[in-house]
Amino acid sequence: MAMPSIPQPTFYVFKCEQASPPGMPKPSCVTPDTRDLFNHAAQSLMKKGLMGPVQVIRTSCLGRCQMGPVMLIEPGHHMYCQLSKEKIDKIIEEHILGGNPVAEYLMPEQYWGDAVKLQS
Repeated sequence: MAMPSIPQPTFYVFKCEQASPPGMPKPSCVTPDTRDLFNHAAQSLMKKGLMGPVQVIRTSCLGRCQMGPVMLIEPGHHMYCQLSKEKIDKIIEEHILGGNPVAEYLMPEQYWGDAVKLQS
């Protein structure tokens, strides 16, 4: 029996959900002020009928704590930083629906350069 084909998602949105314990000197992507950003992104995508074609995924640390809260959108290696609900809404409208990454919210190049080339 042949299995039906299930289409791939168009986008994967990886939202850092790392919360540092109180007193840690390292910044954290999840604080009392930012803990609802993942749910906001998921609910916004759901309201627009985009869940499925867009998969939003909770991740642990993405390694850019100093610029948090952050999320990575694939394909394209687009890392967004210093997120807020308003920024997430604009990213959904312009990047996910419109196909144009929101340049002013992207991680600055000094923190997000070219990918490391693996030795073969």
